[in-house]
Amino acid sequence: MEILYNITNSKVYLDSHSYVLTASEAVSTLHQRGIAKQLGASVELIASDVLDHYRTFALLERLLTVPTKLSEQMVFQIDEATKQMLIEKYYGLDDAVIRELLGRKLSSRHRKDLDEVSDRSGAPLRCCRRQFDNVRRVFRTVEEMPGNVVANIRTTFLLSEPLAKKYGAVVFIACMRFETTKRKLQYLSFNDFYHCAQAIMTNWTYSCTGPEYYDTEMDREFLLELRELRILLDKEKEHKHLICMRLKPKLLEKSYQELELNFRLYTRALVGLACNLHRGRELRSLFIDLLEKCVEPLRLGGWPKIDLAQFLCAYEQCALQMDVLREADLKSVWERYMKVISQCLLTMYHA
Repeated sequence: MEILYNITNSKVYLDSHSYVLTASEAVSTLHQRGIAKQLGASVELIASDVLDHYRTFALLERLLTVPTKLSEQMVFQIDEATKQMLIEKYYGLDDAVIRELLGRKLSSRHRKDLDEVSDRSGAPLRCCRRQFDNVRRVFRTVEEMPGNVVANIRTTFLLSEPLAKKYGAVVFIACMRFETTKRKLQYLSFNDFYHCAQAIMTNWTYSCTGPEYYDTEMDREFLLELRELRILLDKEKEHKHLICMRLKPKLLEKSYQELELNFRLYTRALVGLACNLHRGRELRSLFIDLLEKCVEPLRLGGWPKIDLAQFLCAYEQCALQMDVLREADLKSVWERYMKVISQCLLTMYHA
């Protein structure tokens, strides 16, 4: 967290990880940057000022665990912009750290084992502990709140929308217990999971509002309807024909030949995933299934990402042209499903 020092009315900022420094280390860092010379102040004066600010922050930190208290307190004369900066920096997330925390239980026992997270992420241990505590605090506060999780986080913790969305994705992944720790999935960054989680939260959770609805819960009726999409497999030849007609002028020759040769493999994987998502175990393994059943075969086929994007678009749109989905009243279900699957596959496909 950036720590602000006011010395003879000048503002000096340390870097983003300075909150892990001791007061003496902070003074040494400032001295190395020539702050004493810039301000015409002695090292002793700077050290005294730094120590005062460290003591003040120690008192403020207790309020930062409940940001609304910081906003309401009258003891410290802090302007609103500085209050917001303190909250935002204190709750800031390091993507490398959060990637390591995804899939871990947010318990006291696991807090003691953050050395590995520090080693793997390259972040200081204190930094990892702060983020672990903040994620656990946010999760425990909002997991049972009805309504929009991002709005709940913003209201309760006074965070900016971008940061609240990050916490919302972490909370959602934890609530759904998605598998994210398998070795095969380690190539995916937090940003990858963030985009996938956003797509799922937007399209597969309850769109209704009210005290009985949570957007950290999947729309169970929708998941059950997905089973009916197996009727697409009965029209596999028609579906393939429409897609090939649309894509032949657009795809690279190699990609087109791969599509013709392995269409059955791809369509059975995509439809098969849909038919099994109503089972909790299958839903939790969504990312590993997408990787093993779709991403890895596509990689073996040497698909460029731009061709994959065109295939997924054609795969969705050509199915919508077929009578089979219209007659079964499944067009909206198919669109809702493919919107997420396409986003996830394109995000996970690091060609």
